[in-house]
Amino acid sequence: MPGTPRFLKIGRNDNVAVALTDLAAGEICSMDGVTVTLREAIGRGHKFALTTIPRGKPVIKYGMPIGNAIRDIAAGDFVHTHNLRTRLSGEETYTYNPEPPAPGDPAERERTFRGYRRPDGRIGIRNDLWIIPTVGCVNKLAENLARDFSRRLPWNDVRRALAFPHPYGCSQLGEDHDTTAKLLAALVRHPNAGGVLVVALGCENNTLESFRARLDNCDLTRVRFLKAQDDGSEYERGLELLDELAAQAAGIHREELPVSELRVGLKCGGSDGLSGITANPLIGRFSDLLVAAGGTTVLTEVPEMFGAETLLMNRCRTPEVFERCVKMVNDFKAYFIRHGQVVYENPSPGNKAGGISTLEEKSLGCTQKGGTGPVVDVLDYGDELQTRGLNLLTGPGNDMVATTVLTAAGAQLVLFSTGRGTPYGGPVPTVKISTNHELAERKPDWIDFDAGLLLQAGTSLDRLAGELFNHVVKIASGELEARNEINGYQEIAIFKDGVTL
Repeated sequence: MPGTPRFLKIGRNDNVAVALTDLAAGEICSMDGVTVTLREAIGRGHKFALTTIPRGKPVIKYGMPIGNAIRDIAAGDFVHTHNLRTRLSGEETYTYNPEPPAPGDPAERERTFRGYRRPDGRIGIRNDLWIIPTVGCVNKLAENLARDFSRRLPWNDVRRALAFPHPYGCSQLGEDHDTTAKLLAALVRHPNAGGVLVVALGCENNTLESFRARLDNCDLTRVRFLKAQDDGSEYERGLELLDELAAQAAGIHREELPVSELRVGLKCGGSDGLSGITANPLIGRFSDLLVAAGGTTVLTEVPEMFGAETLLMNRCRTPEVFERCVKMVNDFKAYFIRHGQVVYENPSPGNKAGGISTLEEKSLGCTQKGGTGPVVDVLDYGDELQTRGLNLLTGPGNDMVATTVLTAAGAQLVLFSTGRGTPYGGPVPTVKISTNHELAERKPDWIDFDAGLLLQAGTSLDRLAGELFNHVVKIASGELEARNEINGYQEIAIFKDGVTL
């Protein structure tokens, strides 16, 4: 693109730079008083050395080590997995060194959106009907009901019926069984659903009776229950119950609400070497704007905090929140070790092809989605948001599991950055933000917003963050749908860590 810089040194003390477009061997690159001649071709998103980096010394990017050189690296050399290795090992001891909170920007404080206020006070941005199976045995029943009932829609503001199949709810033990039931109960409570049909088989471990007991703080006026093993046609009875829910949901209408009622999940998937330069900082700026306006954001993907966790820990607003953050990180490392895995078993092949060499590098880019604000709370898997501001949430990096747990926490939509591209979407609007302009042009049916524009001359982070904020408000108000909604890509996945009977 015209006006696009060809390479970038991110941190003042970095000893590598990033190619923003493909660079040829022999090219001369000058920045900050340093000139190097490239000794080999460097692909977009990949790194090259700005100075000699001796074997065993740290490679610095984002102002922090992303690993150590495993051989001498000369200025102009390509820096990647062949000459760079992680510094990560196992659990660590951390010290709380609190940083003063960054000043908030009140620019969006007076903004509003049009959402749905549920009878229990929760705020949703969609009025869909959700069908939640208590057990995988009734998945196809749930899917058939959603498919056939959707043919009768839209019914006023009720636009779709969505089924969320999963393989669990029976033959699970201990924490796995509890995790499944807890996660599904949180989805039943989600305010984006104008009505929820819970579909059970009748003989599963996650019995309808025990599951109902988990919904003691749920508005059951918008929930119906179907047990497939009861007498009569479960299919016809399911359609009748969906009719009841649709008629009730059609009586709830959008109203003007402050943006402080928005809860937004922060996620990345299919990352590349530009993720930490464009899309993730853009999402971080959005997070700061929403939090300053009194809203809520939530960041998960704990394994993709490894190597950058201290940046979040030192932003914890109290020692108690810091201790919960330490526990979250070390518990997830212990989970890896318990299964005989090293904690740095990341990035993925696609990440590496896109220019990410180590988990530290991936994490330093990933955590930028959390902006600069204080961390106000740390949640366990399946917990729901309680505190306005930036929250951390226990969950893996896996796209499907992470987006699902963000939804279960109460996020009404998810901002999802990607450099490689993915069609996946969670139960809520999953707004895909491309790290590069080429992806946005090549996959317009996947991508909602182009952060690659940040590499164009004259496009500032603040200006593009304002445009992203406007886009989010339009999606929250129902003026736009996210691409995953348009494509019908809305799924869940549940975390599992134990025996299947």
